[in-house]
Amino acid sequence: MTKTVQTQLLVIGGGLAGFACALQAAEDGAEVLLIEKTATTGGSSAMSGGCLAFAGTDLQQRNDIEDSDELLRRDLIEVGQSQNDASLVEVYVAQQLDTYHWLRGHGVEFSPVIEASSGQSVPRVHTVDPADMVRTLADKCKATGRVRVMMSTAAKRLLRSDERAPVRGATAVDASGQAFEILARDGVVLASGGFCRNAELVNRFAPHYAEAVFVGGEGNVGDGLLMGWKLGADMRDMACIKGTFGKHPVDTLNNHSCLAVYKGAIAVNQEGRRFVDESLSYKLLGDAVMGQSYHSAFQIFDQPIFDSGDDRVRILDFGRRMEEGLMMKADSLQALAQQIEVPYETLRATVDAYNSAVDAGEDTAFGRKALVHNHGRLLRIETAPFYAYPSTAAVFGTYCGLRIDARMRVIDVFGEAIDGLFAAGEVVGGFHGGAYMTGSALGKAAVFGRLAARGAVKAAAQS
Repeated sequence: MTKTVQTQLLVIGGGLAGFACALQAAEDGAEVLLIEKTATTGGSSAMSGGCLAFAGTDLQQRNDIEDSDELLRRDLIEVGQSQNDASLVEVYVAQQLDTYHWLRGHGVEFSPVIEASSGQSVPRVHTVDPADMVRTLADKCKATGRVRVMMSTAAKRLLRSDERAPVRGATAVDASGQAFEILARDGVVLASGGFCRNAELVNRFAPHYAEAVFVGGEGNVGDGLLMGWKLGADMRDMACIKGTFGKHPVDTLNNHSCLAVYKGAIAVNQEGRRFVDESLSYKLLGDAVMGQSYHSAFQIFDQPIFDSGDDRVRILDFGRRMEEGLMMKADSLQALAQQIEVPYETLRATVDAYNSAVDAGEDTAFGRKALVHNHGRLLRIETAPFYAYPSTAAVFGTYCGLRIDARMRVIDVFGEAIDGLFAAGEVVGGFHGGAYMTGSALGKAAVFGRLAARGAVKAAAQS
């Protein structure tokens, strides 16, 4: 006889989206079972750069940064190339500030430093230790007495009596290999992450990234996507899978990018030439570098740009990369060219042309107007010593997946909600669109996780 476990709400996945969902549901009075297929919590959330995109916070105000819902909305749509699901952007914008306060109220600690990064017109990178953030929410879940967590437990299939019936649970396998059923009265929330660890799925949707570096939670093989797909779920943004520029090609110590370009560096290929507007989303920069020789490039910058780095923000921690021997340094541009084995005459001409464009106030070669998106004045690269950071694209997350509505209900291929099935975090598509704003993935995980909990509990109460 198959063992059966009963709960009110089943949450599949132990990253930020899963624990935000479980905690919100518990606070709303629900009993929750959260299952995580690996032996540790966190998933890709814990491996990230720890950036969340919020607008209008007290931390921004303390740093004299003026931000607003409207500017956040505009940036999300612009960087997403207007391919975003407008309803998901709207609900994110409406709920993001409340979620920021909710996280802080539960003990999540944010760095006092606010930086600007991909897709941002003003600095809105709110930085945390991502693993600590997930552990903090997990501890809060335990303290409620309403959340049970089962580790090393993998969901296999969603359960419903027929194709018109609500989803009311899942089959699963526990740490001992024993199969069992979970029955959930209020339904199921998929918070199982993406599929960057599933080479077959990545190749199916993004064959142009077959040579990229892949980094992500070990459990990110697309379980939730496939379970929803089995039930006829629609998908969004599958053509928008992109790698993130700035990953060192051979570095195994850092699971995130270094982005000196957003402080003023230029990106040059193996031939010593620029090939892109460096202020673009690092997803678009990822596309661009994959088209270069050996799928790699160098971020080139000088001492003032190096000094502008910040060791409290992982993607801008230039000093640590230097200490780890990942960054090259030379007293002259010619010596740097020799180190990175690019033609000095070409590199010299590239830097001179860029500096002239900065002086003229117009980059006619690639149209760069700012350091990052619409923020920051361009800087000359002229003060020795000079630096180079080898960079390729890494697929940290797939940023696409199941189609959902503003209540986090999974939508099928005919545009109808699949009753009892909700989703949040990286498993969902439609929010980012054509590219990606720094912090919107972790931000989405927290915001949408809470909304999925509310949607599931409310829907069950009304049924």
